[in-house]
Parts: sequence; structure tokens; C-alpha cells
Amino acid sequence: MAKHPTKLFVLDTSVILYDANAILSFKEHDVAIPITVLEELDQFKKGDTVVNLQAREFIRQLDKLSSADLLQEWIALDGSELGKLRVVVEEAASVDARKVFGTDKNDHRILNTALALAEREPGREVILVSKDINLRLKARALNLHAEDYQTVRVEDVDHLYSGKTDLEVDDPAPILKIYDQGWVEPAEVGAEAPVANHYFILRSPQNSALVWHNPASGRLERVHKNAAYGIQPRNAEQTFALHAITNPAASLVTVSGKAGTGKTLLALAGALEQRRQFRQIYLARPLVPLSNKDIGYLPGDIKSKVNPYMQPLWDNLSVIKHQFDERDRDFRRLDEMVEGEKLHITPLAYIRGRSFSNIMFIVDEAQNLTPHEVRTIITRAGEGTKVVFTGDIFQIDTPYLDAQSNGLSYLIDRIKGHRLYAHVNLNRGERSELANLATMLL
Repeated sequence: MAKHPTKLFVLDTSVILYDANAILSFKEHDVAIPITVLEELDQFKKGDTVVNLQAREFIRQLDKLSSADLLQEWIALDGSELGKLRVVVEEAASVDARKVFGTDKNDHRILNTALALAEREPGREVILVSKDINLRLKARALNLHAEDYQTVRVEDVDHLYSGKTDLEVDDPAPILKIYDQGWVEPAEVGAEAPVANHYFILRSPQNSALVWHNPASGRLERVHKNAAYGIQPRNAEQTFALHAITNPAASLVTVSGKAGTGKTLLALAGALEQRRQFRQIYLARPLVPLSNKDIGYLPGDIKSKVNPYMQPLWDNLSVIKHQFDERDRDFRRLDEMVEGEKLHITPLAYIRGRSFSNIMFIVDEAQNLTPHEVRTIITRAGEGTKVVFTGDIFQIDTPYLDAQSNGLSYLIDRIKGHRLYAHVNLNRGERSELANLATMLL
């Protein structure tokens, strides 16, 4: 049987900044890196953001192959099942993208490299791989095959695991049993083989109950609508989310949902309710600069630069504080926790690289993280640490990420069903009637 010729993938800078290990993702096919990509990576190698880390990691990988001349020959990648790698300098092709599009941009130089390879390798399929939609469109305009990098991708985000099920029960007896003894067997309500930490709203014509599947007992146990540090859940979903956040058996929790559903507020309130169980509480979020400019463009010292990004977290803390009178001990305790560094609100970049033991770690706006960064955060968790990610997978502020490729979607899709993990998606907005009106109609 004739062997099909291997393909040749040309990687754009955006792919490397998304996944530093991208060159290992193309099986037996060869991978070409335009020299322009290396020049762009050189501009990203300094800094503390995830793209800086990805740039440095990729450069280190190339350095390990430096015993051979990557500019002159194809070098076999580690592993017999992988293809070869080369850094390509040539940009001379019969069609010049710089002339076609009228500017001498790096993107057009990368296109020229791919075009030159396609002409020099007529028997192979040359494919440009980029997270940049505009670059892919330009490539196709030049009859060059272009694809998105989809190695780390959730296919069906519209049916992403929600963490909860609304279940109709014909016989009211099991629900009465829940109120009487606090649990039922899953088979009694038709919940066959539920996954660990899954939540159910059980409804019968006469009554209803909120339950969760406890993986330790194998039963559906009642979920009580308890408040956390003055914050009372307003619906079943919020009740489930607060239960997951305060469940000591769930070391990893994700809470997703649109703006105004209470994700961050519930996470912070749940953390404060458990303050005695943890040495410190960290509430962090990634810095996503406005107009994709670095925070160095902003005036003032570093504290002045990051405060605008952290303000939503402080706002949520203020909401919790004002559940109490200023003379109450709980009101004053929050200020004492901040001053005594029991509670930290900080940019995520400032705590990257550290290990955490006995910490409650809340990561807000997690949809703006890559799968690599989410994995890095979780692997930093030491003994006694709980990690909570919150975010809206449809509200992405980071270039080259979308609902299918961001770290929060990837985490929910890959970890669902594990006994250490709980997830709840919030659908109902509770910010205000006016905010709900805007969400529905505008």
C-alpha cells in the first residue's frame, strides 16, 4: 500500500504564543518556522505574562536542537513518530504578499515563506497554521491552505458540561425522603450513574428539592440554601455554586456564567466563610491590557497601573462588607484581613511561579487564560489548597483565544466527573432587574 506523503505545516507566531509545545503536535508531518516568527518571539521573551512564558519556553526548545543548524537543514524532532523541524529564511516566491497587500508587514513576510515552501515542495501539502483570523483569510486569498491551531480545543461549547440537571420525578415520595433523612439513592429518582459532584433540581407536581451526588457515599444528598459571610444565594444555581465552593472535598471548582450571575461574589463570599480553614485567601485575575497595550503605557507607579484591572474584585469585596453595619465585627474583620495579608487581591502575573499550601486561590476572568496557564496554576497547588476558577467563556478579551480554545472551557471539558472537581454554570442574572433587561433584549 502506497504511503501518503507527509504534510508541511508552517507555524505563525500566534501559535507559539498560544502553545509553546506546538511543534510536537503534528505527528509525522514536518514543521517549518519562518525566521520572521523568531524575530517576533524575541520581542515577547521579556515579561511575566503567559505569552512571555510561552515565547521563552519555545526558544529553550530550539536551543536544545542547536547542535545542528536549523537554518540549513531539517532536524528530526524527539520521538520516532514525529517529523522534522526547520527554521526557514527564504521568502522569494512568484507571488509577493507584500506587493499584493501593499505593505511590508511581518505577516506578509510569513505568507511569503509559506508560498516559497509551497513552490519548492510541489508534491506536498503546505499548510499555514495561525490563530490570527486575518492572516488565515489573507493566506486563502493567495490560494494558500490555512488552518486554525486546534490541538487544544473544545468542539461543542454550546453543550459544555453545566454541572447540573433539572429532573422531573413522577413520585413525590423520594423528595419527601430527602427532606426526612437527607438523601436518596440515585436509582430512586431515575438518576442513573451520575458523575461525581453533579447537582440536581428534583421536581414533582407537589414539591421539589436540591441535591448533589456525593462520590464518597454514592448517594444524592440534600443541598441546603445556606448564606456565606452575609451573601444569600438567590436561586438554585447560586445555591449549587456556593455549595461547591464551600465543599471541602472539592479541591478544584469552576463557576461559569454571563455577567451579573454572581460568580465572583459567590466565590469571594465562600472563601471568607472558610477563612479559618486556610492560611491565606488569594483573589487574582489576569491582566488584559486595554487595546492590547502593555500596562507600561499607563501613567503612575505599578500600583496605579494595576488598580483599574483589580477594581472589580475590590467592588465585590465592598458588596460583602456592606452586608454588615460598620460597627459589626464582620465589617471590620475584612479590613483587618487585607491589612494583615490574610486576604490578597492581586494580578495573576504577580503570583505565577509560586507554590501554594493551605491556600484558597480564586482566579477570576479565567476565560482569558490559555489551557497551558490553567494547567500551570493547578499544578502549583500544594497540600490543603483549593482552587476556584470563575469566568464567562463567551466574553474573551485576549487575542487568539475563543470560546472553544480558552483555558476555562478546556478545564471544564477535560476534568468533569472527577471526584475532586465540581462545576456549576450560572444562567440567571441577579445583578438587578435593569441589568437582566439589558442582557435579554439588547
